[in-house]
Amino acid sequence: MISPDPNKMDELVRLCADHAAFEQSTYSPKGKGERLKADIFSDSPKMYCKVIELDGAYIGHITWMRQYATWDAAEYLYMDCLYIDDAHRSKGLGVQLVNHMKTYATENEISTIQWQTPDFNTRAIKFIRE
Repeated sequence: MISPDPNKMDELVRLCADHAAFEQSTYSPKGKGERLKADIFSDSPKMYCKVIELDGAYIGHITWMRQYATWDAAEYLYMDCLYIDDAHRSKGLGVQLVNHMKTYATENEISTIQWQTPDFNTRAIKFIRE
């Protein structure tokens, strides 16, 4: 698991498109690579990202951002995306990505992580609950 390469945003955009298709959503890649690059690699990132690369291709990624909860008067992490190519699921890669995000939360004294997924994604719901 690595940080994405700023020169390989097309790989991250491809994963986003695959993820959108999996969740039965539409996706336009237009301009996404440059925006993601700016948001991930700025001095004050809007989003954090880790990828898994195999033979030069990204096969999975996780993204999260820091948010603030008024009721808790504290920051929390919002996991925006967790996606692994179908051919590479059930090999522990999702666990590695989530554990990396959890380590980030612990190091930054953030105790809560929030996430959502469509109701039909029962596999992801089961994965997160375990």
